[in-house]
Amino acid sequence: MERNIKVYEALKWASSFLTENGRDANAGELLLGHFLDMDRTRLLSNLRMALPPDAGVKFRQAVEAHAKGVPVQHITGYEYFYGRKFLVNRDVLIPRPETEELVQGAIGRIRRHFGETKGLTLADIGTGSGIIATTIKLELPKLFVYASDISEKALAVAEKNAEALHADIRFVHGDLLQPFMGSKKLDIVLSNPPYIPETDRSSLSVVVRDHDPETALFGGEDGLAFYRRLVETLPYVLNKRALVGFEIGSGQGERVSCLLRDTFPESVVEVVRDLNGHERMVFCEKN
Repeated sequence: MERNIKVYEALKWASSFLTENGRDANAGELLLGHFLDMDRTRLLSNLRMALPPDAGVKFRQAVEAHAKGVPVQHITGYEYFYGRKFLVNRDVLIPRPETEELVQGAIGRIRRHFGETKGLTLADIGTGSGIIATTIKLELPKLFVYASDISEKALAVAEKNAEALHADIRFVHGDLLQPFMGSKKLDIVLSNPPYIPETDRSSLSVVVRDHDPETALFGGEDGLAFYRRLVETLPYVLNKRALVGFEIGSGQGERVSCLLRDTFPESVVEVVRDLNGHERMVFCEKN
């Protein structure tokens, strides 16, 4: 990239280069905004500004790295979720917009199903970067919130995020619901477990397959292994009146809802589609 290049010229180059390499052309805006410490509005109002040489070098390196498959979030070190900034790295799944819909759906159902939230206990299973637990705690501060993960490295990231955002959460290390067996009963269980079938591995984008942790992606041959294990142990940890919410993969709604109905025949089970029309959440209201 030449010296004395303007912001708009840098963005034009990045857009063309990324498109040629099969990446999102708009990633250039995110990366340049990061290196200039500008949000998108400010960046676009300074298109004719000369790009500082050091920022230009970092920007070019970042664009080239993303073209090779490195996620933007691993370059910047963060992603926004529910309007808040969360640290991310290779130890955790990069937050997806669809998970915001799980959180939003859970908040509405918690209020409707329980009314008063004081005294209720929620557990986010497989918390990763802690986006679900932290967001729920900040939106419904009267809840007592646990966050668990089998990965100690993921828990370290989640704890940093909760601390930075001043969310009071109890973190526990363990496999799925195992840490809660025989202890205090839970009123709400939320989880975004690994749900990609092994058979889909080869079709995944290199950005996902080679950079998100494998343990956060794949859910066995059919993608349902973790739902089976979760539902099998739910009866041992849930209170009589409870709410369960899972994020799911497209096309998994009927099978996951059947697991819940078979385990809790008197419950109300609902499959919810995301904004793109894909099956994305299953909620179970247990009375």
